[in-house]
Parts: sequence; structure tokens; C-alpha cells
Amino acid sequence: MTEETDPLADGGRDRTPAENAQLALLLEVSGTPKPGNVDRHRDLGDLRFEHFMAGAVGAADGLRRAEAGDPVGVAFEDAVAGMANQQGGNTQFGCLLLLVPLVRAAASDALTPRGVSEIVKATTVEDAINFYRAFEHVDVAVDDLPSDADALDVRRGSAAAPTLRERGLTLYDIMGFSAEPDDGVPDGNAREWVTGFDRAFGAADRLLADEGPVGDRTARVFLDLLAEEPDTLVAITHGKSTARKVSHRAAEVADEIAASDDLSAAEALAEEFVDAGYNPGTTADLTAAALFIALEGGLSV
Repeated sequence: MTEETDPLADGGRDRTPAENAQLALLLEVSGTPKPGNVDRHRDLGDLRFEHFMAGAVGAADGLRRAEAGDPVGVAFEDAVAGMANQQGGNTQFGCLLLLVPLVRAAASDALTPRGVSEIVKATTVEDAINFYRAFEHVDVAVDDLPSDADALDVRRGSAAAPTLRERGLTLYDIMGFSAEPDDGVPDGNAREWVTGFDRAFGAADRLLADEGPVGDRTARVFLDLLAEEPDTLVAITHGKSTARKVSHRAAEVADEIAASDDLSAAEALAEEFVDAGYNPGTTADLTAAALFIALEGGLSV
């Protein structure tokens, strides 16, 4: 979607932004195959499809708070706390980090790259503190920080509040550090925050332009996103070189699917990634964000 595009011009909506965000979470986990991720055909050990469905339901209060205009950090922590109310652990932390400001933008009729950028740039130190507190609700895979940055390690949770206040760091500042770290793995979700959610909006355009069941469209967009850039979670858990190889394999399969319009190659890749333990979770987060934007833009379900 471009800056000039009215995301509600085609089809309008009968659901509220918060409801569309929940639907996006459900559609993301229901789309199959999404190689390496939980979907309706595959569980990952103790992390199961049912946990993601429960997480989408649990996030409702926080999403409604974002829709009502509550501070981004407050809405995000509330959504994460509700999401965590299931037995699987972290199901949609990254999805919610993207969805909360997008819901806030949609509720203000400002769901454009510029509109959501204005929202995230206006976040405060208190938003950052609530973001850190969200890590107390669920375990999240994060890259290790240099030893001189330990005071800002998100795993410190609310204990980092004095440092955040002393340095005057907003949530947008924290995302900027994560998007372009001095050392470590760039965070794909943080990069969305500082680039106007450019990949999410681009993927939404592809979902709207595609045809067929939404689950198939979701699988194709997921593969395209993974092919375009290495996944942050794979890089954190398996290293940057492996993350690049995973993206290369996704590109090969995406090309094969584009030529044949047959998702069976992605099914085989899904088994390959699951067996190897490759879980492109950040790509799933972007897919959920794209689904939300597309739903707000008239994607019919």
C-alpha cells in the first residue's frame, strides 16, 4: 500500500481493528504450509496449534486497549499477558509487537506507513518500560547483548526501568537499537518499527493481489518474505549463516511454486525445516502484520 492508498476503500470492514488483529493471528497460524512454523498440520514438540489459538483469544483485551487509544506500551504488555495465558509459552509476542501500533493506526484511520510511523515515533519512556515488563510474562528468544549493554537487556524486565528513565529512552529508541545493533543480529520486527512497516505493507499488497483461499495466499506470502530476508529467530538460534541458507531454500521453493502453482513443494520444505529445528518465527510475525493490513484493506474471509 502506498501513502495515498485508503486501506478501507475496497470493501470496508464489519469487524473492528482489534477483531481484525485477532483474526490475523488466527489466519497466520492456520495458513499452511509455513515451513518450520506451527500451522494447522504441524505442532513443534510441546508448542501446539491449540496454544496459538488460545494466545489469539487471550490477546483480545490488549488489542482492544490499542484500539481505544491507550498507550502502546500498556496495550502491548496487556496483550502479551493475555497471550501467555496458555500452556505453550511464547506464541505471538513478536506478532503483537507489530499488531499493537497497527491497530492503533487503523482505529485512528491512519493505517499507512506514515500514520503508523507517527504513532511509534511518539512512544515514551513509559512505553519502553511496559515493553520490558512484557518479558516477565513469557520467555522470548533474544540475542545476547555486548557486556557493556547489560543494563538494557530486555530479559531484565522491570528491573531495567531506572536505566530507561535515567537515559530517557523511548520504545522507539529501543526498537532503533535492536534494528541496527552495533554487534549481534538485526531484529526484523524492530526494523519494521523504524521503516514504516514497509515489508508488512508490501506483503499486504501481495495478499490482496493474490487469488484463492486465504490460507494458500498466506503460505505463499510467508515463503516470499522468508526468501527475501534471513529470519531473525533462525539467526539467533542457529547463526547468521544458517539463516541465510534457510532463506535460500525458501527462495528455491518459492520459485518452484510460482512456476507450478502447487504448494506441495512447500509441504516437503516444512518437514525439512521441522526436522532440522529451523523455526522462522519473525517471518510469521510479519505475515500476521500483513494479514491485518490486508483485512483492514478489504481482504475477504
